[in-house]
Amino acid sequence: MRCLIVDDSPDFLAAARRLLEREGVTVAGVASDSAGALRSVEDLRPEVVLVDIDLGGESGLELVGKLDRTPAGGESRIIVISTHAEEDYHDVIAAGPAAGFLSKSSLSARAIHQLLER
Repeated sequence: MRCLIVDDSPDFLAAARRLLEREGVTVAGVASDSAGALRSVEDLRPEVVLVDIDLGGESGLELVGKLDRTPAGGESRIIVISTHAEEDYHDVIAAGPAAGFLSKSSLSARAIHQLLER
């Protein structure tokens, strides 16, 4: 599985990349904002895009919609990630194009595969 991680925290990006690569996921790239994410999806064509809800001053949920409307992004499965509780965003995520939600604390290759198999 080829993955792109979108998060504004350099520490989280590095930790998530190490974790997922150790578990067999190919992290094709990382991005810290919407513009970088859109470029990376176009260039890298990942199978999965992990998008943080809070991207500094930007909304990760808005980015999910933008990604879904692009040809390259529409080919990727999008998963929303956050430190916030899923219940806080459940309705918005369920109504949008994302495949689902994963807590950052439960992020793993197995959790991604399980969510995508639903």
